[in-house]
Amino acid sequence: MNDLATLESDLLGQVDAAPDEAALESVRVSALGKKGAVSELLKTLGAMSPEERKAKGPLINGLRDKVHGAIANRKEALAEAALERRLQAERIDVTLPVREGPETRGRIHPISQVMDELTAIFADMGFSVAEGPDIETDFYNFTALNFPPGHPAREMHDTFFLKPDQKGERKVLRTHTSPVQIRTMLSKAPPIRVICPGRTYRHDSDQTHTPMFHQVEGLVIDRHANIAHMKWILEEFCKAFFEVESVKMRFRPSFFPFTEPSAEVDIQCLRKGGEIRFGEGDDWLEILGCGMVHPNVLENCKLDPDVYQGFAWGMGIDRIAMLKYGMPDLRPFFEADVRWLEHYGFRPLDLPSLVGGLTS
Repeated sequence: MNDLATLESDLLGQVDAAPDEAALESVRVSALGKKGAVSELLKTLGAMSPEERKAKGPLINGLRDKVHGAIANRKEALAEAALERRLQAERIDVTLPVREGPETRGRIHPISQVMDELTAIFADMGFSVAEGPDIETDFYNFTALNFPPGHPAREMHDTFFLKPDQKGERKVLRTHTSPVQIRTMLSKAPPIRVICPGRTYRHDSDQTHTPMFHQVEGLVIDRHANIAHMKWILEEFCKAFFEVESVKMRFRPSFFPFTEPSAEVDIQCLRKGGEIRFGEGDDWLEILGCGMVHPNVLENCKLDPDVYQGFAWGMGIDRIAMLKYGMPDLRPFFEADVRWLEHYGFRPLDLPSLVGGLTS
């Protein structure tokens, strides 16, 4: 009897002292396992006389039940303690502001945003997007576009030339996205309606110029494309992009090797308080260049100028982004300043559309 009481006290003490479920399981195995202390006592009941079994059986079975119950209670207490520790560690103060997730904290760069806006506007007019390589040959960048030998654009002070290849040919970092127009005309039969956004490169760096910048050009080739069509497209684009009801534009004669006639386009604006507002005022601001595709360019692209004609235009994406969103300096576009991007950037899920609004 004394031995059972001592064993009971010892086992219950081990159960109460178990610091975690692993230690508690060890106590259970040592007491109630196949070779545990209580199990070994239960095995002796078979060799006892009926009188001894009647006297000791209830005591041994009672010890088993007590130890089993104590282990169950201790296991439940340990589980509750573990849950409480987890709740304390993972507690959330619901009075604090909700933390923004990456889908709302991130920002889209203004250049990417404006490219999406351009795509939405021109896609609504039936244009598709055409792309080409940043590294171009002299043919695509100059010759096919009717640049004569000795033209200033071919000089080193304007253009980034690469080292000559094995054939002695020097490739260039494209100075405009017009080579994409050439590639499109050579690979696709008219009618053609494309815009060509992308990076371009020139030797230039100041408040409004950078060595690498972004342009978008448009091209329409058809049997009956004319200046009136071009004027309507550009007016509709300016109204949609600057989100005004009407705009006034003036076309000034100019010269580009790849268009004839050529024009530079000014848009009516109001300069007030450091801001530029479009669709009102008495001032003018140059915004893009355009013209009818030169017959020589059509011939270089295997198109008969007596059958097909077309028009093209081009503008700086960085420049129109600055005008629309009031950015005073071009250089921060390329400085990767997170503070600047948080101020001028756009939420990634606010995709521009003509239905929901370009800048909703």
